[in-house]
Amino acid sequence: MNQSTHWSVAIRIPGELQAEIIRGLLESQDIPVYLAVEGAARAIGVNVGPFGLVDVMVPEDHIEEAQEVIAAYQAGDFETPDD
Repeated sequence: MNQSTHWSVAIRIPGELQAEIIRGLLESQDIPVYLAVEGAARAIGVNVGPFGLVDVMVPEDHIEEAQEVIAAYQAGDFETPDD
């Protein structure tokens, strides 16, 4: 993570698995991503409630684009129809 880059929370999401999915989606759109997980949660293996939240961080200059991509994903725009 570049220390001079100012990062913003694009979405706060429960669970690392969902956060990794969002990370992959954003990275496929050439948006840099950093996942911020509460240190205590990772250390003791708690992933419920506030300890289970993951901040999906993107550079400030990508925040609008990232939120648009996330909204499209949540609306199902990236789903493919069943054959």
